[in-house]
Amino acid sequence: MDFIEELTWRGMIHQMMPGTEEQLKKEMTTAYLGIDPTADSLHIGHLVGVMMLRHFQRAGHKPLALIGGATGMIGDPSMKSQERKLLDEETLRHNQEAIKKQLSKFLDFESDAPNAAEMVNNYDWMKNFSFLDFIRDVGKHITVNYMMAKDSVKKRLSGESREGMSFTEFSYQLCQGYDFLHLYKEKSCRLQLGGSDQWGNITTGTELIRRTAGGEAYALTCPLITKADGGKFGKTESGNVWLDPRYTSPYKFYQFWLNVSDDDALKYIKIFTTLSREEIDELARQQEADPGSRALQRRLAEEITVLVHSREDYEAAVEASQILFSNKAGEILHRIDEETLLQVMDGVPRFDIPRKALEEGVKLADLLTEHAAVFPSKGEMRKMVQGGGVSINKEKVTDPYAASSTDMLLNDKYILVQRGKKNYYLLTAV
Repeated sequence: MDFIEELTWRGMIHQMMPGTEEQLKKEMTTAYLGIDPTADSLHIGHLVGVMMLRHFQRAGHKPLALIGGATGMIGDPSMKSQERKLLDEETLRHNQEAIKKQLSKFLDFESDAPNAAEMVNNYDWMKNFSFLDFIRDVGKHITVNYMMAKDSVKKRLSGESREGMSFTEFSYQLCQGYDFLHLYKEKSCRLQLGGSDQWGNITTGTELIRRTAGGEAYALTCPLITKADGGKFGKTESGNVWLDPRYTSPYKFYQFWLNVSDDDALKYIKIFTTLSREEIDELARQQEADPGSRALQRRLAEEITVLVHSREDYEAAVEASQILFSNKAGEILHRIDEETLLQVMDGVPRFDIPRKALEEGVKLADLLTEHAAVFPSKGEMRKMVQGGGVSINKEKVTDPYAASSTDMLLNDKYILVQRGKKNYYLLTAV
């Protein structure tokens, strides 16, 4: 597999330094990508870079995932309007281990192959670097004029931000440049990968390598991912879409990909999966012939949910998303966990009902009129039951005066009531 060719048809190259392609064709090359360790989980905004590393390893090259323990203590000014909070070492180490666990689903860290992935943390080589040594051995090689010319610096100094820019942040590109120099010397790293906002920082590294070691190093960036409507990719009303199920459940993760637009689905399936060009072309043909099939979205959601979570999580998410439509919905409802049930029922009207009423076996007609206003009157409920239009937990109600009981409760807490074809209500026993 040719790495540049692969990234090109997938739409994953924004800028590339001359000579990069020749270097990759010449020999197995080591490249690194920096990852900010400010949380103990990656979110889907990180996935473009992670997929670059995945393709890089698949093409026979060696990927390094650099955790920015030192630079994370400073904060990258690129695309930011203000400084970020600084982290302590214990938090950084915890975050590093959590991120490595997630990355191991994308990269081979364990094998004895010459191109096995490695994780490094720039805190390890920066923590004992004295300030005087740094400004003497690194700072003297890069002029202030060179640093000021970078877009990330110019934007912050041009008045777009009232905060200005601290010396800490101004020095960020020198620290990132030194990372590249260190990995060039210690790991024979010749290439740095990153998002297009990192171009200035990456090229500071290649310049530092040229000036201090007389060596050649290269840069390649991917475009920043946006949505077809111009909105920010990966952001929902509830915030980031995380890879850790503690922060974003597999069901919500699956739903995010399933609900992207047709235009975005075609773009994303190239970027976030390793499906071949032929497979993607075939899915695009299916989608064009039958847009309602959502072939691209379904396959995209499957591939990425299985990769990030598991086949079991994917199947559970598909099952949960079919609760409102499936013939087996009654069985599914009794199997799924509380969190998934509440997410599936997000936006459904809810009523609190007294658990005691269920324990006493209150009649359904009383339960759904007096305790929960699902029906305005018992007469209306009776008519709809006779017409087969009322279900509890997806089971048809045949007798409006049947006794209720706590056996009806899902997760010992909820009852799902359906009135007609499309009206759902979630009752919570309190």
